[in-house]
Amino acid sequence: MLRTTTLICFLLFCFHSKTQSTFFLPTDSLHKGRFIGVATGVGAVWAGSMIGLSQVWYVDSEKTSWHTFDDSKDWLQMDKVGHFYTAHKINQLTTDLFRWSGYDRRKSLWIGSGVSLGFQTTLEMLDAYNVDWGFSWADMLANGLGTASYMTQQLVWDEERIIPKFSAYPTKYAAVRPDVLGSSFSESLLKDYNGQKYWLSVSPGTFLKDSKFPKWLCFSMGYGVDEKLVGSEEYYLDPATGTEYFSKREFLFSLDIDFSRIPVKRPWLKTLLKQLNYVKVPFPVIGIRNGEVFGSILGY
Repeated sequence: MLRTTTLICFLLFCFHSKTQSTFFLPTDSLHKGRFIGVATGVGAVWAGSMIGLSQVWYVDSEKTSWHTFDDSKDWLQMDKVGHFYTAHKINQLTTDLFRWSGYDRRKSLWIGSGVSLGFQTTLEMLDAYNVDWGFSWADMLANGLGTASYMTQQLVWDEERIIPKFSAYPTKYAAVRPDVLGSSFSESLLKDYNGQKYWLSVSPGTFLKDSKFPKWLCFSMGYGVDEKLVGSEEYYLDPATGTEYFSKREFLFSLDIDFSRIPVKRPWLKTLLKQLNYVKVPFPVIGIRNGEVFGSILGY
């Protein structure tokens, strides 16, 4: 999740705030000023992110030679879903940025896909030289699927109809293993997979021709975990209290909003609303956990 946060910063950094309405509209031909700004911003954030992560995330880790690491079964694949989400979102924003600078739709899409996969691969290369981790082919598969998810939708439908989203909240489990799940509020939101949920939001109205179903209203399918305190183990015994924890998968259903389809005319407002599609709107949830149905009014 630290990586996801880095990429959200990458998105916000690249989108300038201007008052002119035309600023937010793509140009019909390549605009050199916009292109230079976008390319420089993407390159700077890419390089800065790698330098920052190497100094913060990996600074206390022992280095070794390049090696692979099979973590495909860890954390009940929550981290892999996170890789999918992040790759999809990088592709989406980068494509939008280069389209805004004047590139045509297909060229922008290929650039966005390249940046998405390239950025994630660079992160894997940092892991590859770390004793505690390694280059993960499972991560790369998730990165590729996330990149392809956005690209395929654009090529087939010329729009995004299936939207990955994210939600998070603090849980009681971080206090049990603060060294792994976070010792502060901000750390627990980033590291505690028990409080993270990943969603796919879909509006039936985008698939039904001439339907009166509002295209901004979505059904959302989510995935999460509960009582997951160890990455590679499904059981944990708290040595301090003797409490036993058994990890479980959660499959969730809720409602959501596609902010990009809310009918507004001002380009700046439309651009702003689209950025809200990175997170899921809190709605009541119905879920299945360990074969049992549960509900939540608050959405978690």
